[in-house]
Amino acid sequence: MQGNEQLPSLPSITLEIRRTLARPDVSFITLSKILAKDPSLSAMLLKYASSPHFSHPPLHSLLDVVRVLGLDQVERITMVHSVTSLFTMHSAYHKRLFVDAWHRVVLKASVSSFLARHIPLVPEDQVLLVSLLSEIGTLGVLSAFKDREHPPPEDMYVSLCREYSKSLGVIMMKKWQVNEAFIQVIRRIGNWHETLDAELDLADLVNLGLYHALVLRKAGRDLPPLTDLAAYQKLDAPFNLLDQQGYLSLVTQHIADIRALAIALFKVEV
Repeated sequence: MQGNEQLPSLPSITLEIRRTLARPDVSFITLSKILAKDPSLSAMLLKYASSPHFSHPPLHSLLDVVRVLGLDQVERITMVHSVTSLFTMHSAYHKRLFVDAWHRVVLKASVSSFLARHIPLVPEDQVLLVSLLSEIGTLGVLSAFKDREHPPPEDMYVSLCREYSKSLGVIMMKKWQVNEAFIQVIRRIGNWHETLDAELDLADLVNLGLYHALVLRKAGRDLPPLTDLAAYQKLDAPFNLLDQQGYLSLVTQHIADIRALAIALFKVEV
């Protein structure tokens, strides 16, 4: 990388929404009018607000959606939508690397979201956001090759991601002015033995999702035993039950549900 100017930027509509949310006098009506400029984001917000997590009369407008979700949740879901769009916009030359990276991210996010739905200690939208943001460094690596006619060899790309993706991801999040609390959580993703307290937290849940996503992709040869993970040691019964291979039964017995969730959330088969 030669400079921050080469790193991917958030869509302009996302920046407008975040500027609006930062205003102390922001109104639900003003925000709903801005959200309406992006039909796909509007559909995502409506879908989330209509989920069984919320108990309310039928929603008829974006204004109703904003009232149900609240400003903080609208901002997080907007970021989820924006990062998704960055992963799915690519040139023909780089399509294979983008598609592979996106499928890996979707599986990780889907497993993590499934766990969040069944271990209701952390809001699912926060789990989704951290799952996606913890992978944006791979976009930073790919951006270094955006002006080249051909993508890098896959082994080179994988090596560069291992060395630089986390640091690039932090740079990008700071550039995007992501909440520092989320950045600190994301620094812990992939650190299997790090823990801050005795309660299962956001980083723990995403680490469990990442671990099982690597196993499902058959990319977990160097993984420690699940029982060694700090996150696993915080799980109570029945969530800590293991299958014969030593993985969470909650995951391995619900692969079809996780795949269905990936299609529902991202329209991707994993």
